[in-house]
Amino acid sequence: MSARIALLSPYALSVPGGVQEQVLAMSRELCAREAAVLVIAPDDGDAAVYDTPASVVHLGRRRLVSANGSRAPVTVSLVASRRARSALEAFEPDVVHFHEPFAPVLGWSALWAHEVPAVGTFHRGGYGPALSLTRPLLRRFASRLDVAASVSDEAAITLERSCGLKSRVLFNGIEPERFVATARERGDTPVLFYVGRLEARKGVATAIAATLAHNARVGERWRLVVAGDGPERTRLEQLAQGSPSVEFLGRVSDEEKRRWLRRADVLIAPSTFGESFGLVLLEAMASETRVVASDIDGYRHAAGDFATLFRAGDPAELEAAISRALEGEGEGDERITAARRYAERWSITQLVDRYEELYAEATSRFRDTR
Repeated sequence: MSARIALLSPYALSVPGGVQEQVLAMSRELCAREAAVLVIAPDDGDAAVYDTPASVVHLGRRRLVSANGSRAPVTVSLVASRRARSALEAFEPDVVHFHEPFAPVLGWSALWAHEVPAVGTFHRGGYGPALSLTRPLLRRFASRLDVAASVSDEAAITLERSCGLKSRVLFNGIEPERFVATARERGDTPVLFYVGRLEARKGVATAIAATLAHNARVGERWRLVVAGDGPERTRLEQLAQGSPSVEFLGRVSDEEKRRWLRRADVLIAPSTFGESFGLVLLEAMASETRVVASDIDGYRHAAGDFATLFRAGDPAELEAAISRALEGEGEGDERITAARRYAERWSITQLVDRYEELYAEATSRFRDTR
């Protein structure tokens, strides 16, 4: 492949998130296929070096904006949006791939101009006022896309409901080999691991309550390790009551996350809503770690038959689900192996194969309209 592909993320790479991880993973895979790749994202104060051979450009001051029960790290600078368009013009891409094209505002100028073939990927699941109130604007932006894809059925339904745009349902991809690059570790105390933003919809309070209730009643103590940061951290630390069984790591790098997934006995994904696709579930499976997840649409889709599900927001059900998952440790390696193979079906290699087809389709459609 000798194409020139631009990947535009409206979310800053300096704040870990599913969209940002997909952009970086795609950039690595596209570069491995000998494409020239440019990544554009917000946060012009970001001096970090990212694990990708692609060129990375940061534009605009990062702001945290409330969206879908979360705080999205975007830029609201229209100057940055125009600079992103200029950066694309200088790069001369064959295709611009917009992730979350409607998210403010970095990609808006380039999307509106529609000077090269445009592919959009939609990650958001869940409808709300932000989408309903901006429906006319979203329809106009949607008309600038040559091809649209969604990462799940829920995201596709949200997109069609918000602006009438139909999309191809693909998935979020993982890089399986990266999750078994370090040795598997096990200790005497079961390690429960959560990774993600610390905000109310993520359900970390449920995980803390389940851990403390178990340890207060049973001789065997669980260790809950919480990786991530966010507006709920102070409240969650208060809920943990200073217990040595609950450890807050703060924000961790992607490498640290992968190491902890190899150390954990169980990955806990306790979100209550707003997850269009449970990428972290697949990452845990690829790491040969058992998964306990809330029974919500986005997680159910990714889990297959390889996660123990519980009713979202219910600490007693979560505690019981963790116990069942830990009891499975004595079953041998068959289920772990099957889960790992299941996760490999969602590889970034297969995903980029699909996107290369969409890039070709977008190019054809763009030329037909010119």
